[in-house]
Amino acid sequence: MTSSDFVVSQSFIYEAISSCLANKGGLSLGNVAAQYKYQNAVVDFKVDTDSNVSTKLSVTDILPSTKATASIKLPDCKSGKLEAQYLHEHAAFTTAVGLNKSPAIDFSATIGTPAIAFGAEGCYSTVSRNFTKYTAGVSLSKPDSSASVILADKGDSLSASYLHHLSKLNGGAVVGEVSRRFSTNENTLTVGGSFVVDPQTTVKARLNNHGNLSALLQHEISPKSTFTLSGALETKTLQKEPKFGLALSLKP
Repeated sequence: MTSSDFVVSQSFIYEAISSCLANKGGLSLGNVAAQYKYQNAVVDFKVDTDSNVSTKLSVTDILPSTKATASIKLPDCKSGKLEAQYLHEHAAFTTAVGLNKSPAIDFSATIGTPAIAFGAEGCYSTVSRNFTKYTAGVSLSKPDSSASVILADKGDSLSASYLHHLSKLNGGAVVGEVSRRFSTNENTLTVGGSFVVDPQTTVKARLNNHGNLSALLQHEISPKSTFTLSGALETKTLQKEPKFGLALSLKP
């Protein structure tokens, strides 16, 4: 996969053009995106190889600490959505509604401090008049570590994670996560870490008890340009071909 970004800034106007190309299952998938900014408004366009055209308009500070967004993905005229956000120093609230005859209403809220935060999100269907999704969680943060507990999938899954920064890894970190799905009695344990080779190069890896191993190497070519090499392997089924990825992001 390759990508490139080009940025031009003129007074209050900001323009960006990006492209992405990937090969999956012998098929080439790609898209071209453009962004235009003027004062507190941003317009995003994207066209992909399936002839889908995505458009999004975002306007900030219509009222203090607010952001409004309207989006649509053509040719699906029922994909239109309106979203409103309120952002405060210790709280945030977001709600979105689809622009169709039977819209779903999404909402999320977060409240807290840099040390502890509580959050929840959900989706309400106006057709079934039921909540189709709800998630809640809490996180604790310290200068060298953080922990979180999340109840998701309408209460069917519970996960707890812990991350600790290690000065011996040149600013790297180790992380562990335990999750359980109650409907299937399935438990998953994941461990991972990151290692800073030098100020421009970082290596990350993770492995779970199901044998899924993934790793990536990211190198900063220039202050805003990065090269990333990634791979994934199922260690319990070595007959499956490993997956590899390549990404290049360039910004002047």
